[in-house]
Amino acid sequence: MTSSGPDDPADALFPAEPGFSAKDKGPTDPAAARPHREIPEPPPLQRHGPARVLSLCNQKGGVGKTTSTINLGAALAELGRRVLLVDFDPQGALSAGLGIAPHELERTTYNLLLERSVHIDDVLRKTGVTGVDLLPSNIDLSAAEIQLVTEVGREQTLARALAPVLSDYDYVLIDCQPSLGLLTVNALTASHGVIIPLVCEFFSLRGVALLVDTIEKVQDRLNPQLRLEGILATMYDSRTNHGREVFSRVLEAFGDTVFQTVIARTVRFPETTVAGEPITSWAPNSAGATAYRALAREVIARS
Repeated sequence: MTSSGPDDPADALFPAEPGFSAKDKGPTDPAAARPHREIPEPPPLQRHGPARVLSLCNQKGGVGKTTSTINLGAALAELGRRVLLVDFDPQGALSAGLGIAPHELERTTYNLLLERSVHIDDVLRKTGVTGVDLLPSNIDLSAAEIQLVTEVGREQTLARALAPVLSDYDYVLIDCQPSLGLLTVNALTASHGVIIPLVCEFFSLRGVALLVDTIEKVQDRLNPQLRLEGILATMYDSRTNHGREVFSRVLEAFGDTVFQTVIARTVRFPETTVAGEPITSWAPNSAGATAYRALAREVIARS
């Protein structure tokens, strides 16, 4: 996965080929054809913590980061894990997706990062999902990118803020903004692993290689324990040649790093956003809920 070539690290993993076209006859569904191993139900925990911190990250927007953060968190909680969700995107979509109005918040992750008098307990909120807590965000967080530039140890600011509560949770899931700026570097520096949600489209695929390049730089310079936890195919449509071809390319490049769980495209996810709750409770018997429960078992198995 190491990038090669000074200009575009994407070329090393996904070289452009003249034959790549949605009009071509694509392969059989690679998601169904790949070997699947049975992942058992994880055993109950005797105690909670310390938390494994995972960033859901992709510099491209609209790939299912927020949807996956909410629903993976809820599915982990169903399995008896205590989960903290961190809204680290100034758009506040994660907070809104859990029924919280971002513009009405008095204290957010912005205050936690930049005001020494604010403790994490001052920002922490319970959600409507048992076992899931939230550090909310709103547009104020956009100013943190600029203000953190002059801070000493600026890349470790989020890690320092989370440290007091890591023993209270089993998983911390960070919903990153769609960029590779200082906030995202903070999230990666605070994390043990990165989950990359990926829409199976060609331009999304090339962006993954750039993100992998950033992850490797953070590993080298800031956080040696960081690893690529897995790549999650989202909004997957096995009926399209293009989607199948892109998924095949990802499997070729990353192999078993790609989660065997695939999140199919469905109208249920926009409905849950309006409802302000995860799909596991909004439509508990749906294919989407089943998929995120399977993903939760995979995440636990990889921990």
